[in-house]
This record gives sequence, structure tokens and C-alpha cells, in this order.
Amino acid sequence: MNNWLPRENCLEKTYTFANFEAAMLFMQQAAIKISELDHHPTWTNTYNRIHVLLQTHDAGNSVTEKDRELAQILDTLFLSV
Repeated sequence: MNNWLPRENCLEKTYTFANFEAAMLFMQQAAIKISELDHHPTWTNTYNRIHVLLQTHDAGNSVTEKDRELAQILDTLFLSV
């Protein structure tokens, strides 16, 4: 997990892309992995940036192994976009 910031009860990261289209491609590709994992982030998009918060709601809104696994998946995907 690269550059994830531990915040109170979550992991936080902002990805920056070359343009809006690349950011949207990342979100579309990530959606497939997210559905497979059945663990959904809180994320927002502003032009070429995607801001992500990860926490497990079923575990009292805390950081769990599911969050770390999703963070790794998103980092790997980011390197391929």
C-alpha cells in the first residue's frame, strides 16, 4: 500500500490522473474488482483526481484487512492505467 494516510477510523488516498478520461477508466476498472471483493469505498471524483476513503462499516467503521486488501488492489490498478 503506497501513500495511504491513516486517518481516524479510515485509510485515505487521492489518485491523480492525466485527465478526466483516465480517472473514469480507473473507476470503471476498479468497480469490477470492488464488486468481486464486495467491499465498497467512499470515493469522489473531481476532474483528474479520485479521493478514496476506506473503512469497514460492518466492523464499526474501522480499518480491517478488507480495507488493506482493497487499497492494494486500487494501487495495483492505478499503476496499470
